[in-house]
Amino acid sequence: MSEWIWEYEGYDPAAERLRESLCTLGNGYFATRGAVPECRAGLVHYPATYAAGVYNRLESTVAGRQVVNEDVVNLPNWLLLRFRLRSADGTAGPWFSPDVRLPFDHRHSLDLRRATLTRTFWFRDGKAGALSVEQVRLVHMADPHLAAMRTVFTTEEWSGEIEVESVLDGDVINSNVHRYRSLNRNHLAHVRTGTVKDDTTWLRCRTSTSYVGVGMAARTVAPGQRPTSSELRPSRRRAVHRLVLPIAPGRPAVVEKTVALHTSRDRAISDPLEAALDRVSAALGFSELLDSHVAAWARLWRRADIQVPGDAGRVLRLHLFHVLQTLSPHTAELDVGVPARGLHGEAYRGHVFWDELFVLPYLDLHFPEVSRALLNYRYRRLPRACQAAAAAGRAGAMYPWQSGSDGREETQEWHLNPRSGRWLPDHSRLQHHVGTAIAYNVWQYCEATGDTEYLHTRGAEMLLQIARFWADIADFDPGTGRYQIRGVVGPDEYHDSYPGAALPGLDDNTYTNVTAAWVLVRALDLVRRLPAWRREDLFDRVRLDGGELPKWEDVSRRLRVPFHRGVISQFEGYDDLAELDWDAYRARYDDIRRLDRILEAEGDSVNRYKASKQADVLMLGCLFSPAELQHLFRRLGYRLDDDIWRRTVDYYLHRTSHGSTLSGLVHGLVLARARRAEAWSYVHEALEADIADIQGGTTGEGIHLGAMAGTLDLIQRGLTGLETREDALWLDPVPLPALSEYGLSLRYRGHWGVGLRRRSGQLEIDVPDSEESPIRVVLADRAVTVAPGETCTLVLPTS
Repeated sequence: MSEWIWEYEGYDPAAERLRESLCTLGNGYFATRGAVPECRAGLVHYPATYAAGVYNRLESTVAGRQVVNEDVVNLPNWLLLRFRLRSADGTAGPWFSPDVRLPFDHRHSLDLRRATLTRTFWFRDGKAGALSVEQVRLVHMADPHLAAMRTVFTTEEWSGEIEVESVLDGDVINSNVHRYRSLNRNHLAHVRTGTVKDDTTWLRCRTSTSYVGVGMAARTVAPGQRPTSSELRPSRRRAVHRLVLPIAPGRPAVVEKTVALHTSRDRAISDPLEAALDRVSAALGFSELLDSHVAAWARLWRRADIQVPGDAGRVLRLHLFHVLQTLSPHTAELDVGVPARGLHGEAYRGHVFWDELFVLPYLDLHFPEVSRALLNYRYRRLPRACQAAAAAGRAGAMYPWQSGSDGREETQEWHLNPRSGRWLPDHSRLQHHVGTAIAYNVWQYCEATGDTEYLHTRGAEMLLQIARFWADIADFDPGTGRYQIRGVVGPDEYHDSYPGAALPGLDDNTYTNVTAAWVLVRALDLVRRLPAWRREDLFDRVRLDGGELPKWEDVSRRLRVPFHRGVISQFEGYDDLAELDWDAYRARYDDIRRLDRILEAEGDSVNRYKASKQADVLMLGCLFSPAELQHLFRRLGYRLDDDIWRRTVDYYLHRTSHGSTLSGLVHGLVLARARRAEAWSYVHEALEADIADIQGGTTGEGIHLGAMAGTLDLIQRGLTGLETREDALWLDPVPLPALSEYGLSLRYRGHWGVGLRRRSGQLEIDVPDSEESPIRVVLADRAVTVAPGETCTLVLPTS
């Protein structure tokens, strides 16, 4: 199988939702799941289209309580296209459905290079005969408002007619996630349909409470053929176009469906329906659209492709493909964040979490304009984050754990445990470390790009307000002489309170405290480096009193980090928790990844045990190099040597259930430096997370975008040790035998296509010819300068 092709053979209803997610096509503006076009949504199939940033808020009654949720909206289904055969006597057979009449040689082929999904099959009609079908679809990367599908029907043994029904379907709801079934899911209102000319249908609607207008138009034609009949039938919620085409051996019937989508959030339009009709009318034929689409993808691959041999390379390219479909250069024109499940499904309701922490470091060095746009999503919601902090009696900015359209806290207050059927309080909104993730991405983006203008303006505002929040929330304890941060939840997520406690939250979560100290250090460094006039302007904009800075300095040096038994504690009191009998639970259950649900269904609580969902303390090894992490601990007055870190890694490695797809990724990256021999199993799990659906059905609800992007960053930064700081590329390569060869191309400080290639114990750095300044490259034992047009080959240590 080609390294660019992913194929799915046969028709398996049980695997349909997974394949639909993995075969989603998108362009950063909208995406459509890889569903078969004959079927509407049901228990097996879920065709859906999502436009980036289009949300709607509804009220529901859950467990006797009124709750409000904002969801990404499943837009009208443009994909519908079904067919049936007519025999020579004009008798029409039933409409074809793969769930009623099993197709033969059924195959889906996802071509990553061309970003097309091709479906082929044949079936036999009892009266008419055998029919072969080939469908090719695309969601256009050059024009982000277009999608198209070409269907070719071929017969070798009979003549007759084929009837094709092309539909725009506005009778859709959000029903991708089964556990949300008790929520209100009807997001579309005022659906209207109509026709234009003799080949175009249209549909207009809006979201029910956010009032986002949607316009969709479909042109369905049979190029080079004259239909026996063509009838357009608009109805209340569906616009139908039926064509009857002659078919005979040597004379295939071809149908091309071209669709345009606009919303009222778009720029430079008057009305979304008018814009959609204009666009579909001007659209070229399928072949021409395919050519320009493939050319647009070729430009993306030149900027972003990653070369890794073997199966790992195939999976990495699939991950990159889905990252680019969700966050393409078109995203730079939108007000959107990083949806944790891509534009591939409705899990997490399409919300924005901290997953950008795993996504932006990759984009920074390939599509910095997209990174900047994603940071601007956070900047536009900075006032709302400041309001949230003020409402909680705090200074600065308190960003929400889950964000959507306007930056308010979208985290649900109750969540369903599918094992027990009980609705339980959800305290994950106490994960205030999302602010640190934003600050980290601001700093990494500016270091990678040299965009000092952004750092000194919008970036500085976010960084200072986040630092201000951490300095204010830290309480001084005279007994220990240290500052404490109380009542938070760390990345682990399983632990949201102490056993039997009346209130949720934990004290002195190490990840939260150490990264808060890092934010304060970066904010202080920035303030010192700013020109006086910039600093004065910045202080005036954020109303910062210079008298606050001494406390920032003090907190950054005296935040508490708990230890126990020679290892770093996940939070204060972690050692007081009970040990879990891991072997017993593994023997009792096939899968214990979601240990929290298992224990709750047994009437117990994971809060009682030393058991983590995913990396928490070890996340520090994902964000910071060993030297920087040691420096942070030393600044806080703690010793962190290699022995302490290795013991800490071992300790939590045996107490983590990996209930998140991010867990294997982080553990693989940390172990690549701490315990190399065990790293590959975790890296392999991260690569397999979605294609093997290791979380048990969750990928069908949307891919895990952070985990996918994180595997790319594992190569780009994890194995190379790449850091962008002090106006240099810092490299500290890690020899991981299973990934001993790789190549990637970076965009760095105005240089396009800086090549990094590792093979045969050597690291090759190639800087393309340009007028830019030479690049300084720093390794542990040497520093070199590589001028444009030069290639530098470094022999790496064998140990």
